[in-house]
This record gives sequence, structure tokens and C-alpha cells, in this order.
Amino acid sequence: MTAPLQNDRFLRALLRENVDITPVWMMRQAGRYLPEYRETRARAGNFMSLCMNPELACEVTLQPLRRFELDAAILFSDILTVPDAMGCGLYFEQGEGPKFHKPVRTEADINALPVINTESDLPYVLDAVKLIRSELGGKVPLIGFSGSPWTIATYMVEGGGSKDFATVKGMMMAQPQLMHALLEKIALSVIDYLNAQIRAGAQAVQIFDTWGGVLTPHDYRDFSLHYMEKIVAGLIRENEGRKVPVIVFTKNAGLWLESIAVIGADCVGLDWTINIGDARKRIGDKVSLQGNMDPSVLYGSADRIRREVGDILSGFGHGNGHVFNLGHGIHQHVNPDHAKVFIDAVHELSAPYHS
Repeated sequence: MTAPLQNDRFLRALLRENVDITPVWMMRQAGRYLPEYRETRARAGNFMSLCMNPELACEVTLQPLRRFELDAAILFSDILTVPDAMGCGLYFEQGEGPKFHKPVRTEADINALPVINTESDLPYVLDAVKLIRSELGGKVPLIGFSGSPWTIATYMVEGGGSKDFATVKGMMMAQPQLMHALLEKIALSVIDYLNAQIRAGAQAVQIFDTWGGVLTPHDYRDFSLHYMEKIVAGLIRENEGRKVPVIVFTKNAGLWLESIAVIGADCVGLDWTINIGDARKRIGDKVSLQGNMDPSVLYGSADRIRREVGDILSGFGHGNGHVFNLGHGIHQHVNPDHAKVFIDAVHELSAPYHS
């Protein structure tokens, strides 16, 4: 029997229902800016060992909630667990980020890839979801997540991170049918992955499309948005007697908000390069909006942080359908006290917009 949810304003805001104050969480809220996270990661030995240990993944998920009055927890994991489960051999090199032992470059490589079965291929993620839900005790909702097919594919084809995406874009341009075959397998895997997280207890899910913004408008539609729409259509949308909202976040997607808003998700995430008031005028009657403070503001003074929070709240204006967040993940060198100023300011300053 799951504990009743004590604070559901995050879920209600996603569905554009009434809330008393604007809910807030932070992308990458469990991360290196917290000394307790760094200690736990050191105890785990390496990043993947931390991800694959449900008890430690639960611990770091809960750490920011002990410091801050956040309105949601987000599963601690990595978007590259999916291609790792597909057989690409994920590993991390110190100072160089993620890499794959077996990049995907040819038709034979793609044909050899399985569509994952999360229950058998990624049981440690589901064990973490179940444990986190239990430990939360209904305090706040739990967010599950995945990378988008395009974003995951960039790492699989490049063999790791990239600055120019030459290899993956080369495949997209020269052999589009191969790219579509790869994206199709990833999309089916992501559907299975997110639905398994929902069945295990995730109460909302977010699709992270970190690299969709490197594409042209028509390539974004064909190679990124199309597959996110397929995923959204395949997701469980009600569980435990309530709706399971879906958030889609593409970094650098301000030009394409209208297209993103109609793929069936409940909420569109915004980075900091677009004015939230303009975004609401363009799409706010269709979906809720999440965002969108520049994470770099957290390097500023308390007054600077509060002023930025006030400007974004004013930009969105009165009414519901706003989840406050950073426009991307919190930076590792931010002072945690500044994150507290940010979170407290959202709650304090947003109440008049809901009266």
C-alpha cells in the first residue's frame, strides 16, 4: 500500500490544475554541487556503481529533499543506461564523460541491437524506483525519466560526447534509413523503460532531448520530435488512480514550441533562451510550462537570484500551469545555499500569482 501524497502541487501544476504556490524542482538536483552527494559517489567507487546500487541511488535522490523544500524528487540514474542495456558497453573515463566500447556505426551494428526488456535488463533502476517511493513516504511525487531517442543516438553513434556531432549527423544525412532504424529501436526501448518506471512507482516522467537543438527545423521534426511523439503515445497515462503527466524538454527549442506542444505531452520544458511570457502566449493554453531560469544565476547574490525568480514569475503571470525549474541542470560548482535561496524564493514570491 503506497502512502498518500502529502504534496501533489507538482502533479497538479503539470495538469494545469489549481495550486497554492508555484512548485519547483531542479534538473540534476541530486548531483555534484552537494558535498553529501560527492561523499556517496566516492563510497560507491564510480558513477555507474552509484547508478547500479538501488540503496545508494535512493540515498542521493533523497539528499536534496533533506536540504530544500522541493516539490518533487527525480530518480537518480543516467540517460545512457538504455544503450548500455542494448549492449553498447557504457563506461566513464575520468574527466572525459561517458564512452561506449561498441559504438553503433553500420547496418549490422543496428540489426544486432535488441529492444530492451526493462524488467530483465535494467532491474536495478526499477529497484531504485520502488525503494525511493517507499522512502519518500508520500512526501512529494517521484519523477522518472529517459533521454530522447535522438539524444541517446548521438552518444551511441559518436561513441561518447561530441562537440560537432559529425558522425551521427553524417549517418543522418548519408544514410537516413539507418538512422531511422536506430531511432525506432531506441524509441521502443524508451517506451518499455518509462512504462516500467511508472509501474514501479514513478508518478510523472520527463523525456530529456538535450541535443535536439543541434538539428535544423525539418531534421528536428523528422529525427527527434517524431520519435518523442511515438513515445508519448505509447506511455501509461494513468496509474494508482491518478494521471501520470509527461514532460518533454528539448534544449534550444524555442523556435519549435508550437510543434512540441501538440505531440500529446502535458508539459513543455523551456531552457533559458526564451521568455516564458512569450512561450505562454504561444502555447500556454495547450500545455503547462516548466522552467526556465539560467542555472548561472545561482552564482549570483541572493538579491540577484530573487530578482530573477520574480521576473520569471511575473513573465508567466497569473494562473496555473507553471512548474518552476532551471533551464538546464544545476552546475556542479554552485553553492548549495544559493539553491536554497532560489527554491525558497519561488515559494515565497509565487503565492500572489495563485490568489
